[in-house]
Amino acid sequence: MAKQKSESMLNNGWLTDAVQRPSPHADERPDPHDISLLVVHGISLPAGEFGGPYVDDLFMGTLDPQAHPDFAPLAGLRVSAHCFIRRDGELVQYVPFHRRAWHAGRSHYCGRRRCNDFSIGIELEGTDHTPYTEAQYQRLADVAALLIQHYPALTRHRIVGHQHIAPVRKTDPGPAFEWAHFYHLVNKKVASCTC
Repeated sequence: MAKQKSESMLNNGWLTDAVQRPSPHADERPDPHDISLLVVHGISLPAGEFGGPYVDDLFMGTLDPQAHPDFAPLAGLRVSAHCFIRRDGELVQYVPFHRRAWHAGRSHYCGRRRCNDFSIGIELEGTDHTPYTEAQYQRLADVAALLIQHYPALTRHRIVGHQHIAPVRKTDPGPAFEWAHFYHLVNKKVASCTC
């Protein structure tokens, strides 16, 4: 049986099928070969609203804090993710994977602090209690399978939610995220990947 080729390919840390929007909110990793964790996040701006430009504006450093009353606390915030997956499955990449995105904040995993140093962060457009779409699960699984193939220290068992690495501060992607379904998709795609 022929193996299926992943839709995504990597070129110098960038996904070839993603909309590429280089964020100024990134820097060099302490060790660019130490990529061993994938962190799944959930985000919506304003909270519970989907489809607007505001998540993109946040990661690009252009969010107008006066555009919505909820944005005032975000003024001057410097954050990014490696990727953002919209409700329809559109994939936007802000930071190449060999660089450090600023997505995790104060965090720890398996005795290590500063998860940004060794992780990849992918944001899903959503909320803790709104079901994520099948298009998002499929796209996230595609990207995860490709990353697992490319980074030897990253395995399906080293994919976690923001809630798992910053449990007091963060709750995303929340109970709406179906981990069993996602892991099933990843396992299936890794088995058939010719990345």
